[in-house]
Amino acid sequence: MTQLTDTPVPVAARPRRTPAAALVAWVRRGGPHHLVFFLPVLVIFGVFSWIPIARSVVMSFQKTNLVAPPQWVGWDNFQFVLSDPLLGTAVRNTLWFAVLALVIGYPLPLLAAVLMSEVRRAKGLYSALAYLPVVVPPVVSVLLWRVFYNASPSGVFNTILGWVGLGPFPWIQDQTWAMPSLVLAATWAGAGGTVIIYLAALLSVPPELYDAAEVDGAGVWRKVWHVTMPQLRGVLFITLILQIIATAQVFLEPYLFTGGGPANATLTVLLLIYRYAFQSSLGGNYGAATALSLMLAVVLALFSLLYFRLTKRWSQG
Repeated sequence: MTQLTDTPVPVAARPRRTPAAALVAWVRRGGPHHLVFFLPVLVIFGVFSWIPIARSVVMSFQKTNLVAPPQWVGWDNFQFVLSDPLLGTAVRNTLWFAVLALVIGYPLPLLAAVLMSEVRRAKGLYSALAYLPVVVPPVVSVLLWRVFYNASPSGVFNTILGWVGLGPFPWIQDQTWAMPSLVLAATWAGAGGTVIIYLAALLSVPPELYDAAEVDGAGVWRKVWHVTMPQLRGVLFITLILQIIATAQVFLEPYLFTGGGPANATLTVLLLIYRYAFQSSLGGNYGAATALSLMLAVVLALFSLLYFRLTKRWSQG
């Protein structure tokens, strides 16, 4: 009797599937149905995201005011941006804003979330209060903080600091204090969403780990360092890169608070793009505005790629 064996067929001997057979197999797997459901997403992203991006790439090589026919100028827009002395100022200010936001704004939401997770009562109330600044319209919050930042001794912050013998401080009227003041206001306005993310992530931490830490005699801060932080490692890395990208594109606070002043001390890259496109001195230079926008997008994309490559193993450990 001949014994049958499961001998694998050599790769070279396997019949190759024709494109027609692959198409038939795709149809049998329900491919057209998937395409029908996916088509609206493709159309929406194409019309509102991919086509504008492609149009921006083309516009960066043109001189246009969006009314007259565009004129092809090649790399002139990029050369104009790179030769602009305000570009270095805007980049330094943006980096300074990002550093201050990381020092001030990155740890505060995590600290608030950890403290709120330890509260036994009214946790929902504290979560709502933490998220409340996010739902306040940006213009309203700016007007509110401008009152707080009144540089006179009777200003809100200066009055409070005067009770302990500090101040008065010039806040947004001074080149040194303007950027930290904007970071403080931006942190107040945007920290609530990150606090909610951290609170949701804390719910996934196994309670047994905290119980084991308490048995070992760990206090609150040791539990945070040795239990909470390792468990939130992936979330922390995601929020870090999102904050860096957001701070690199900061526009609202410098535009509404100071307009880039005093003496360009709060001029950021996005505010410079706005000046190229819309302000009177350089108004209508849409080619330079899109060129600088593309340069910023490329830098952020390369930074994000490098960041994820360097932290992939650590964030998943």
